[in-house]
Amino acid sequence: MSEPTGAARRRGPFKVGDQVQLTDPKGRHYTITLEEGKSFHTHKGAFLHDELIGAPEGSVVRTTGNVAYLALRPLLPDYVLSMPRGAAVVYPKDAGQVLAMADIFPGARVVEAGVGSGSLSTFLLRAIGDQGMLHSYERRADFAEIAQQNVERYFGGPHPAWTLTVGDLQDNLSDTDVDRVILDMLAPWECLEAVSKALVPGGILCAYVATTTQLARMVESIREFGTFNEPQAWETMVRNWHIEGLAVRPDHRMIGHTGFLLTARRLAEGVEPPLRRRRPAKGAYGEDYTGPGSQSGGRPA
Repeated sequence: MSEPTGAARRRGPFKVGDQVQLTDPKGRHYTITLEEGKSFHTHKGAFLHDELIGAPEGSVVRTTGNVAYLALRPLLPDYVLSMPRGAAVVYPKDAGQVLAMADIFPGARVVEAGVGSGSLSTFLLRAIGDQGMLHSYERRADFAEIAQQNVERYFGGPHPAWTLTVGDLQDNLSDTDVDRVILDMLAPWECLEAVSKALVPGGILCAYVATTTQLARMVESIREFGTFNEPQAWETMVRNWHIEGLAVRPDHRMIGHTGFLLTARRLAEGVEPPLRRRRPAKGAYGEDYTGPGSQSGGRPA
């Protein structure tokens, strides 16, 4: 049985071409690609890449200035935060939420719109495996080129499950029987018709948006469209902790707001979403509003 794409690059002794993350005594990270005869230089000395080639992961190498560096392969979260960028990357905390809350499984058929620099694409490809399908759409050719380079650099070459198309999803989407759709774009509500046609019953739509106005419009658009269940929306924040003896406290810095996530599931064809039982708070809608959730029009709350 052959190994999954990229798996061989994640284990065993360091080899020529491997990416290595070096950590200095102050916890600072440096990423290098191993080449025979090449050196890593710092203001406190240097060492040859040959000292790491053939060494086991987790080795310590010392510079000519006797500074120790711990050598490990970068984790995927490390890789996506340090890779070349065209657009802003989806942070690992949000990518992890997408994989879990959108229930990305091995062999899944996934469509993604808004590739950016390829961060989320890499997470998705590793989750669905070689037997899955990821069709990614990116409007900008320059972003698509950067994303393709980043993804192929991580996996060591083209991934057999990945197709990258330059263009708008709503104009080019031809995939059918899609299990999951991930939208990371400025106006995801514009894609609801195309997404609804592509998703299988029970399939999941997951959108990643930056602002509350985008979030509100996307939720209301899903409700109005009528082919999805009630959407769920949330954000995540990550705060590291400093632990040193009895000094146990939160770090002074944290990864706060990066974006909002929401999910909704495709209903069976011809089925209307159940009426919302929860009554909106007074003032949640303007006096002239007659859409879903209003007391004077649309579906009753």
